[in-house]
Amino acid sequence: MLDGIRKATHGIIGRIVMTILLGFLIVSFAIWGIGDIFRGTAPNKLAEVGGAVITAQQFQSAMQTVMYRYQAQTKANLTNAQAHALGLDVEVLQRLIADAALDRRAASLGLAISEDAIAAAVRADPGLQDASGQFSRARFDAALRDSGLSERGFFVSQSRTYLRQQIEFALLDGMTAPKALVDALARVEAQTRAIDYVVLPPVAAGEIPAPSNDALKSYFGDRRADYRAPEYRGFAMLQISPTGLAKPADVSEEDAQAFYDKAREARFIVAEKRKLQAIVFPDEAQAAEAEAKIKGGARFDDIVEARHLTPADIDLGETTKAAMFDPAVGEAAFALPEGGVSDVVKGRFGPAIVRVVAIVPGSAKSFGEVEDALKKEIAQNRAAGDVQTLHDKIEDARVAGKSLSEAAASVGLEARVITAVDAKGLDPAGAAVDLPEEALLLRSVYASDVGVDDAALQTQDRGYLWFEVAKVEPARDRTFEEVKDAIDKQWRAEEAARAIAAKAQVMVTQLEIGAALAGLAQSAGLEVKSAADVRRRGGAGLADSVVAAIFATPSMGAGSAATPEGRVVFKITADATPPTDAADPAVKKSAAELASALQSDLIAQYVNALEHELGVTIHEDVLKSAEGG
Repeated sequence: MLDGIRKATHGIIGRIVMTILLGFLIVSFAIWGIGDIFRGTAPNKLAEVGGAVITAQQFQSAMQTVMYRYQAQTKANLTNAQAHALGLDVEVLQRLIADAALDRRAASLGLAISEDAIAAAVRADPGLQDASGQFSRARFDAALRDSGLSERGFFVSQSRTYLRQQIEFALLDGMTAPKALVDALARVEAQTRAIDYVVLPPVAAGEIPAPSNDALKSYFGDRRADYRAPEYRGFAMLQISPTGLAKPADVSEEDAQAFYDKAREARFIVAEKRKLQAIVFPDEAQAAEAEAKIKGGARFDDIVEARHLTPADIDLGETTKAAMFDPAVGEAAFALPEGGVSDVVKGRFGPAIVRVVAIVPGSAKSFGEVEDALKKEIAQNRAAGDVQTLHDKIEDARVAGKSLSEAAASVGLEARVITAVDAKGLDPAGAAVDLPEEALLLRSVYASDVGVDDAALQTQDRGYLWFEVAKVEPARDRTFEEVKDAIDKQWRAEEAARAIAAKAQVMVTQLEIGAALAGLAQSAGLEVKSAADVRRRGGAGLADSVVAAIFATPSMGAGSAATPEGRVVFKITADATPPTDAADPAVKKSAAELASALQSDLIAQYVNALEHELGVTIHEDVLKSAEGG
């Protein structure tokens, strides 16, 4: 073809024709997008923050990381459509924009950090250290693999992260929760009340007259949206898994025994644990002196007190012998009885004296205790290969154009047909439909459509779950006749609730003017009950609605609240709010949580203001393309 083009350009007419053709090509390139080369636009720009560009590749990489983590936590596949439905794409884009804004501010402030400082921070990262507290190259390499970055890329990324943190630290330095706010919240949390109360049961409403047809129609007209039918979907589904295919009865006792023997030590023997304490001395002379004192009648605690040590200084925790970092200390500790104190031990960190605080005995499960479970496990492991074989055959059948039901039949299985189910897993009668992997399956079904060939979902038990949407029934308004019985039931329930509420209000009014609850209860044939130490977070077995009403009522007042059992009428008999103790661990925890929340809000406000100052532009077409739309 190239030779033909060259020959065609030898004559003047040929050259004119080729010039016209090339002109058409250039124009078509401009129309279909190649013109971007000449115009200088970059369709790869997904967002811009004050001149900084967020590319489609950056967004996709961040999305893949988030989806990978989500799948690792849920043990289930996640499609782009499902990630979008969960809002993960919005979260990722917001984070990328916030990071870009902070990066721009760090650059404008001239912030910098050396590679040596980054390396030191990486080495000090607890997540990258081994059990001995030393930097672990293996963990670092694993972190690189998880992030998808090279070592150089990792350091560049960390540099930006640390610079952002410098800005955040500068904003938050010295920021704590206001004492007045901490005190107010602590007092609210610590306040307690006590009540006497009675429960008005539903029968206290008396006979509720039957409503007229017109009354029900009027009631329905005012609440038509409440009775609207949701969207329903019908679909076929097929699940295969090692659990479903496993045949434990086919596993011999010999195979199960061999499996047990191999796994016994690791799985069926629980090693003895001991809670230990140790005093480490700077030299052998001081250690020997302490040993002599203990043998002369001094207590281990006397030595701890004399050396001004705290419980944290001597605590080795609860551990097994194999887990002991110092073998010499482990040998000595596990040779002692409970409460025993060792002689001086030459440990890795210096001479030490060890005390056994408590012993948790080890245990072992016999083959007979676990035989059935082992046979089931072996059968499931054997069935794993069958699962993959069936998966491949079913996929081949579907590629060949067979429906899911036909594909299932081709391997001797039967697809299950779900006639109609809403997004909450309920059928048209309001009953729950038994579905495997319900949350994942329903999300996937409602993200799909009729005729779409969806990939199989991976289940948590190493299996596969196929679905095929057969029909979609749009949401619609139900007719009066369809819901008449439900309307009648609801109308009667509301009338009964109003009748009980009216009776309860009469009792509350009488209590407020001085009547005794015992007398009112006796007249109504009710039992008086009491509840003490009621707090805003609940207590005394009271319903949340009752607790809320108790603390919404003035001190020593009376009130009522609806519950599933009827309606509670109460009288507050005690109200106490102790003074705030700043040293109380609960108060300290509350103050720390409040400070953390305030700090997060401050950072969010700063980033929002920064984004507004720099200007943010999102290219929706590029975003849609990057999301797979």
